[in-house]
Amino acid sequence: MIDAMRVFPDTPEFTGLNTPIGDEYELERLPVEGRIPAEIEGTFFRAIPDPAFPPYMEDGGAVISGDGMVSALRVARGEVNFAIRYVATERHKAEVAAGHALFGKYRNPYTDKPEAKGIDRTVANTTPVWHAGRLLMTKEDGRPYRVDPRTLATLGRYDFGGRLKSATVTAHVRIDPATHELFFFGYEAGGLASTKVAYCLADRRGELAREQWFDAPYCAMMHDFAITEHYVLFPIYPTTCDLARLEAGGDHWVHELGRDSFVGVMPRYGAVSEMRWFRGPKGVSCYHMMNAFEDSAGRIHLDQCLSNVNAFPFIQRASGLNVPPGENGARLARWTIELRGGGDAVTEGVIGPPGDLPMIPAASQGRPYSHGWMLSMNPQMQGPPVLGGPVGAMFNTLLRLDFTGKPPQELALPSGHAISEPVHVPSANGAHEGWLLTIIDQQTGPSDFVHSLWVLQAADVAAGPIARVHIPHRLRPQVHGWWVSAAELDAAA
Repeated sequence: MIDAMRVFPDTPEFTGLNTPIGDEYELERLPVEGRIPAEIEGTFFRAIPDPAFPPYMEDGGAVISGDGMVSALRVARGEVNFAIRYVATERHKAEVAAGHALFGKYRNPYTDKPEAKGIDRTVANTTPVWHAGRLLMTKEDGRPYRVDPRTLATLGRYDFGGRLKSATVTAHVRIDPATHELFFFGYEAGGLASTKVAYCLADRRGELAREQWFDAPYCAMMHDFAITEHYVLFPIYPTTCDLARLEAGGDHWVHELGRDSFVGVMPRYGAVSEMRWFRGPKGVSCYHMMNAFEDSAGRIHLDQCLSNVNAFPFIQRASGLNVPPGENGARLARWTIELRGGGDAVTEGVIGPPGDLPMIPAASQGRPYSHGWMLSMNPQMQGPPVLGGPVGAMFNTLLRLDFTGKPPQELALPSGHAISEPVHVPSANGAHEGWLLTIIDQQTGPSDFVHSLWVLQAADVAAGPIARVHIPHRLRPQVHGWWVSAAELDAAA
């Protein structure tokens, strides 16, 4: 009866690569073409939104509000096994019990059915986070859910042993490579449309050591943040929330082109009363930071995938905007902040092309760094991009960017191919840059796709894959992923 009710709208949010799948399954000994290096031993965890039931009302934000699924690509001795399961959130369990959707618009409980009242709304579908032997499935509108890394069984909502007070936890955390501390935050920490932000720190054992609250200049989407060796940075961009709009059944987010952006800067181990706010350009938007670091002159540099407007189509529609991707001014921008003066302005420089989903080696987090990787679109590609994902079009190019003066590298995929955010697998050999693992989607028909895991040399992405692992089952686009070594998994067990 439930399968018969799984008739989804014929819209971009639910068709093509975004077609809901809803299967939990395991695949053993996937076919491998080439050779996987022996040093790659561990699990590539991926977060996938996949709605179990069709929505009962129109909702552009549904593309990022599907039920969370966690998948695992387990690599050992050159072989790969695959598994995927739903995250058993309170929301998912309630809808499965009812046999239909209970929750309305993205992040608007005023549009829910009465029987959904009081049920945790988060779908835990954005990032699998590994720290201190725990795997947490996160989404920024609620607290994470802990998942068993071996069975993928959901162990329950996670609040650091009852110590966490914030109602929300970001899906983008930062782990210091020297101290192994987990830095994170939650915005709308005090409830819907709240300006309250909780800044939190967990020690290397995973114990919550600090939680301090402060007020942002306005209620904004704070999807990501950054740390340096001595500071923490909280960027604020004018994608805003208004409680009256939610109560009227409207959209959670609207982008305001005429409003200033900000960056809050405070000492990592200081008090929120030490926060200094620096003013950025009006109307800009960013979802992901590549890194932040301090230089010898005491300046802070924040590297981010910046554009002149929010890139999500459903947020543009709610804002009365229609800015095509090629006209949004996207760039990899570096904001420089002078701490030693009395000014409050940031200085911007462009250090890379348009793109998103940036990544650096974990050992470079918060420090000066020489290189990173990022996804982009190849303007020379013949034919349209693969349609899918939250912004409607998938990336088709992987870049390795060098910040020491060397030219960038580019792996441009053929027409009809798409690439998801890679994970970096470090090498024990310090002179070796390690590897990247990424899922490639190939469109073979209007609604037909084949999928594979590519293994790339991190220092030579332009050379293409050294191994391809074929996945004989339809996949839905991931949001983010996380690599956990076999040694870490064994230690946690």
